Amino acid sequence: MFSRRRKLDTEEELYDVALRALMRRGHSVHEMKQKLARRTNDELLVRVVMARLKENGLLDDERYAQQFTRNRTQSRKQGTFRIQRELRARGVSDRLIDSALQESTAQTDQAAMVRQHIERKLKSYRGRKSAEKIEDKKIASIYGSLLRAGFPSDVIRKELHRITHEPVPEVEDRSHSL
Repeated sequence: MFSRRRKLDTEEELYDVALRALMRRGHSVHEMKQKLARRTNDELLVRVVMARLKENGLLDDERYAQQFTRNRTQSRKQGTFRIQRELRARGVSDRLIDSALQESTAQTDQAAMVRQHIERKLKSYRGRKSAEKIEDKKIASIYGSLLRAGFPSDVIRKELHRITHEPVPEVEDRSHSL
């Protein structure tokens, strides 16, 4: 049904593929190298294009990690653990990830982000009856969604307790063991 893409033979063709990919979204060095390697059998050609992209300032893992972290914390409201996991999967070094996360953590309040998420969920659960007790299943659902979003379990429990005024049970936290 789908035809295979033809393998590229020239530096210009491969460079154009890289530029089009970068126009759609940012890429880490590792991601771009994989993308280009799929389009040609010539490893030397991939290295030449990668060097050219880096030389022209189009590929920079440090900048990529900072932009990715900023986007995920501000727009998507994700926590540090999830961002860290996704950047690792994209081949960014731990040193650059830690640096970007430290910068982001200094500018954002994770507890406030968790509170906003909880309040938004509680509004949909409570509806008009704000005095009714929230079921344990719903609290567990909120807790799980916040863990998947990458927030620390202690912050989640503290904010859930503060907002719901109910004791939040300890839950085994398996999401942070990579």
